[in-house]
Amino acid sequence: MLETTKINIEIDEKAIASYVERELQKQINQQLLFVDINKISELTSMSIRYLEDEISPDPRVKMYERKKNRKRWWLAQPALKAIEEIVNSW
Repeated sequence: MLETTKINIEIDEKAIASYVERELQKQINQQLLFVDINKISELTSMSIRYLEDEISPDPRVKMYERKKNRKRWWLAQPALKAIEEIVNSW
């Protein structure tokens, strides 16, 4: 007679939901064309004030800035790579 084994699998629904949310955010961020200072702040966890004072004046970031009236946007991927370069040089 064959012996049967019972397998019990527990699923952490909160962990799965968190993982799915992170992966979706990664995909959404890769699709961004432009970002404003608020989105850059959210993505980098840096304050808007710090970004304004230290990061946005840097020529590596400034070259990707676009302005219309008083609103500013940056090309998403190149600007975020420039910010990464700046941070890695600290």
